[in-house]
Amino acid sequence: MMSIAIKIENLSKQYRLGLVSTRTLSHDLNRWWQTAILRREDPYLKIGQENRLSGRSSQDTDHKSEEYVWALRDINLEVEEGEVLGIIGKNGAGKSTLLKILSKVTAPTTGIIKARGRIASLLEVGTGFHQEMTGRENIYMNGAIMGMTKAEIRRKFDEIVEFAGVERYIDTPVKRYSSGMTVRLGFAVAAHLEPEILVVDEVLAVGDAEFQEKAVGKMNEISMKKGRTILFVSHNLSAVSSLCSSCIFLSQGSIQFMGEVTDTINHYLAKAKSGSIYLNSGKKDRRVYVESAKITCADQTKVEIEILVFCKEETKSSIDLRIKSINGLPVGFGSIGTFNKEELVKLTSGSNKFNIRFNIQNFAVGKYLISIDLTIPDIEYLERLEDILMFELIKKSEIDRRVLDLSWNYGALKLDLKKI
Repeated sequence: MMSIAIKIENLSKQYRLGLVSTRTLSHDLNRWWQTAILRREDPYLKIGQENRLSGRSSQDTDHKSEEYVWALRDINLEVEEGEVLGIIGKNGAGKSTLLKILSKVTAPTTGIIKARGRIASLLEVGTGFHQEMTGRENIYMNGAIMGMTKAEIRRKFDEIVEFAGVERYIDTPVKRYSSGMTVRLGFAVAAHLEPEILVVDEVLAVGDAEFQEKAVGKMNEISMKKGRTILFVSHNLSAVSSLCSSCIFLSQGSIQFMGEVTDTINHYLAKAKSGSIYLNSGKKDRRVYVESAKITCADQTKVEIEILVFCKEETKSSIDLRIKSINGLPVGFGSIGTFNKEELVKLTSGSNKFNIRFNIQNFAVGKYLISIDLTIPDIEYLERLEDILMFELIKKSEIDRRVLDLSWNYGALKLDLKKI
């Protein structure tokens, strides 16, 4: 019988909305005295803000819904040693909060977490790194935090640097690294310092396709060969399907479904009401990002998508679509601009709307996931969104129920994308 690596009992996390520290202890104490004891107005409210801390009736002293939000509610979970647990759900479901509590970045409001062994975490970009320190110094610092000796870290050092591909910049301060370099080094440190439990959030989406493949391969290796436990949060359902041995679906801070990966993904997609709309609730600090995407039409012959792209300064980009089956099998790839630079779309400052259509006559019956990339060809990814939309093809006819042989690991179907 496998032993338990992580046990979570009645875990909940509550945040208070709208209340920000005054940044000084004396002012915070004065705020507490004035509002909680004397029942007066908050002396540090900004002009125009509504005061909600004074003049409340007794029934208002409880946690009101407009003042508090439960990021997690009554989570109960056991993870066995060597298990790779996928955690899926929409933005705001509580996935990252769960990992932050497990990594001791934040504390739970109620409940207990018991973990066996050292935990290494890769959460947001740059988490765990001191920006003024070099890559080399950060590797040794993270190893020391995990309780490793200098000799142990030294034995792993070259392997970490080679995996991250930052040999040339290892003695450069991390603040000079790109987000991709930071993520690569962060993952390499977390994966190679031999933790008993590895916690990985969606930050892998920042890396390029080659690094994502290496990262998934490394996680497979440390789980299958070394018996380590992994918690993996991702919107990339195909990566979850290929990597994880079990999965949970979080929604509004609660576990909605738990079980086999395929069953959990199907349950998630069914609850997503065909996954026809994507809204960006974060990651708005980039110079180019997708604000929203939605399927406006999906019938037996075609799919039409509306994409809203925000750009901080004028540039040109390609728009690439990648289609996978619900099981993660690459089915098709299409691009506007990647293969013909004259087709690159112009992104002006502000919001830009594009409508795209592709034909699906040769698609087999079933559910499909759509990923969207914005790129400057051969230079950089501006945006890379995995499995953000889903459509289902239902045909009455037996004709054309086939998917062609695969190629390029993108699938053999060439999607003839057209702006409409």
